[in-house]
Amino acid sequence: MTTTPINHPSCSDDEEHDALHVNEALRRMLEAVSSVKGYEQVGILEAAARVLHESVVSPLDVPSHTNAAVDGYALRGEDLPGSDSMAKMRVVGLALAGKPFAGTVLPGQVVRIMTGAPMPAGSDTVLMQEHVDIDEDYIGVTGGRHRTADNVRMAGENIKRGETVLNQGRYLTPPDVGLIASLGISEIRVKRRPRVALLSTGDEVHQIGRSLGVGGIYDSNRYTLHSALKRLSVKVMDQGIVPDDSELLREALTRAASTADVVISSGGVSVGEADFVKEVLSSIGSIGFWKVAMKPGRPLAFGNIGASTFIGLPGNPVAVMVSFYQFVLPLLEKKMGILERPVIPTLKAKCIERLVKRPGRTEYQRGILERTHTGDWLVRTSGKQGSGILRSMSLANALIILEHDRASVEPGETVEALPFAYLM
Repeated sequence: MTTTPINHPSCSDDEEHDALHVNEALRRMLEAVSSVKGYEQVGILEAAARVLHESVVSPLDVPSHTNAAVDGYALRGEDLPGSDSMAKMRVVGLALAGKPFAGTVLPGQVVRIMTGAPMPAGSDTVLMQEHVDIDEDYIGVTGGRHRTADNVRMAGENIKRGETVLNQGRYLTPPDVGLIASLGISEIRVKRRPRVALLSTGDEVHQIGRSLGVGGIYDSNRYTLHSALKRLSVKVMDQGIVPDDSELLREALTRAASTADVVISSGGVSVGEADFVKEVLSSIGSIGFWKVAMKPGRPLAFGNIGASTFIGLPGNPVAVMVSFYQFVLPLLEKKMGILERPVIPTLKAKCIERLVKRPGRTEYQRGILERTHTGDWLVRTSGKQGSGILRSMSLANALIILEHDRASVEPGETVEALPFAYLM
């Protein structure tokens, strides 16, 4: 009796059978998830990299008072001399940012004033100290070069009381924190952190510190992912390593999904006899898709276990990292409640070596990006590009993105490069 062998698709096939274009895969993932519910009140020193639960409204005008924009002399604009004439005015006091002038500026008088000091009563103009002649208690002012209201910052000129300064859903940056502090606000409401459960699978995967058996490898994926997740506003729940046992995997995923908003596994999503993720996910949840037309990282399972989002990443270390930054990062940003994804720019660079590729899938090669003295960008690979060679990521400073329909790249051709500086 003869049997017909079953040919499972692999990364070496000429066609990516049933595999989604990377853009379609990402679109489906983002459509399937929503922001976490709930918030917490935090002090502004804890607010950086968090996401606003509600908009920040200014309780005051900024600046809160009309003040001097430069060091100089405050006076009445109507006292400025006309063209081709000069006026001599008496200095009657000093105004500092913390100690304003208490009197009123009268005709023919000026007040020495420092940047940020409130404008004295009666004055509406500041002359820069470099633009006057100083003679003991008097200054000389030449006409024709000054105008009323010069060098004055009006109250509310930057921000008005009641104005929305930061919108709900904003990912808070250090300048945002400083802006909030400038409004006298000490605490704000931010989205709660999504809970992310993280686990590795495979009999061959070993915890660091234990001796390796034949065919064993140390678990790098959990450490890579944990480090990447630490840069996000998420709470990581480390679930350790799960052996190649469908029942143990079922228990681990069910337990993780009971408390996590997102469950991320690495390994076990291919079609080998010991790859159980797809089978288990089908029994306890649902599968949205499990193949993407990309290299590295074609086997990628996406679905849900109850209310928890599930992402099954490949087992190869480079594929894990590429898949994380292509898919998991934007998904988690939406889970965090970010309404506008931070801009991640790419560069056009001249490739200085031949890159082998066939059309039909998007490829991410690890590259070393350099800038010439003329300002042009050059890129080359960081060495061997196997999806298990984690050193190719460590040596690289960018990903070379080769589009879905593109074929091999010849030296001198332009490619798209994504610098790691914007990701890691």
